[in-house]
Amino acid sequence: MDEKYISKLSPTVDFWAGLYLVIIALLSVLGNVAILVSATRRRGLLKAPELLTVNLAVTDIGMAISMYPLSITSAFNHAWIGGDTSCLYYGLMGMIFSITSIITLAVMGMVRYLVTGSPPKRGINFQRRTIGLVITGIWLYAGLWASFPLLGWGSYGPEPFGLACSIDWTGYGKSLNHSTFIMTLSVLCTFLPCLVIIFTYFGIAWKLHKAYQSIQSSDFHYGNIEKKITLMAVMISSGFFIAWTPYVAVSFWSMFHPKEQAQMTPFITLLPCLFAKSSTVYNPFIYFIFQHTSWHRLLHVQRLVVCCSRQVTSPAKGLKLEGKRVKTSDITTFGDGTDETCVGLMKISVRQSESEILPLK
Repeated sequence: MDEKYISKLSPTVDFWAGLYLVIIALLSVLGNVAILVSATRRRGLLKAPELLTVNLAVTDIGMAISMYPLSITSAFNHAWIGGDTSCLYYGLMGMIFSITSIITLAVMGMVRYLVTGSPPKRGINFQRRTIGLVITGIWLYAGLWASFPLLGWGSYGPEPFGLACSIDWTGYGKSLNHSTFIMTLSVLCTFLPCLVIIFTYFGIAWKLHKAYQSIQSSDFHYGNIEKKITLMAVMISSGFFIAWTPYVAVSFWSMFHPKEQAQMTPFITLLPCLFAKSSTVYNPFIYFIFQHTSWHRLLHVQRLVVCCSRQVTSPAKGLKLEGKRVKTSDITTFGDGTDETCVGLMKISVRQSESEILPLK
């Protein structure tokens, strides 16, 4: 067997790494299958942007099924199984699912930003066909980048600890071919999507902050809900970074310090890789459970703010709020043009929102 495919870790560390991956794989499959089952049951009520959540679950399941068994078997074997062929396969799958995942997260941020309107304007409504085309484009984009090493631009290789394969980061300083591929990949498939995730979710928090400020009633308290909205944005945008930042940092360090890499213990290079795989476990909780218990309610409240931010322009037949017909003559209007009925509904909605955001308490 080639020396590069023999584990650089002790048999004990290999065993515990394999056991950890078994747990991660089981939790990933169970959690994301639950998402798909739930989406299937309510497919008639599934909103177009929610298809991105389904796509994220598919990528997590795909990674757990196509990659983890090979890593688990290799860990218990104390050596990589399959040689160059399986290493190429593992690197290819890793690239496809990783890029699909991060681009999906970036698109989710952009879609949610556009769906969240700024008073007095409403957000954009997306159709399923549009989101379906976007998802197809995401997979084609990921497949294109994953195929470049097969076509000669960049290459796949084993990780320093010998139990996984990915892009050959150490080849950065060896040739112009490797350096241009790695830098272009890093910018277009890592740094740019990360910036999109950060700016869109904090943009959402800012939009909702301004929306609540549009209600000028002195007894309307929106401080707590604003804090929870901001915390939601921080959780969603930071979850991915917490999992992948250590791996990216170690990979980039090995790029620019190939000579010093030999001095880094294999165990140090193993930990970031294992930690990154945990993202497939908590994604279902952040991007599905949290979304369905609070996100739709928050958007509902925001839409009420949009309604309340508009002055009553026609005294004719009245307006319709929350499925109830309210006569214009029965509406008390504040000095700024905000009607009392809207403010009352806003207060009820905010109380419901605050009581439903269980994961944040």
